[in-house]
Amino acid sequence: MIHLIFCLRRLPHLSREEFQRYWRETHAPLVRASAAALGIRRYVQAHTIDHPVADAARVARGAGDDYDGVAELWFDEDAWERRGTAPESIAAGRQLLEDERRFIDLARSPIFFARDHEVIA
Repeated sequence: MIHLIFCLRRLPHLSREEFQRYWRETHAPLVRASAAALGIRRYVQAHTIDHPVADAARVARGAGDDYDGVAELWFDEDAWERRGTAPESIAAGRQLLEDERRFIDLARSPIFFARDHEVIA
């Protein structure tokens, strides 16, 4: 499996609540509708919460600004390899990127692909 991790920061004009609502209620259905074309096996949204424990953990580590959430997607490796050439995959990917530009500060939102190595299952 290939694992995509996308650390999201909202556009400056959105509150965290507005960002998370749009992500959950508008963008998530688009991802669900594109899952077959893109070979997505699993999609998880981790929405950042404001809490004193989270703040203390960030301060103790000297961490910078937090993300507004993290998107995680899993793909079968063979489907992931093919997704760049299939017309339906290209169209679905363009649609998702177009929507992401409406609520994600893409320049400040790192994205990377990985292979998981389970430590505790």
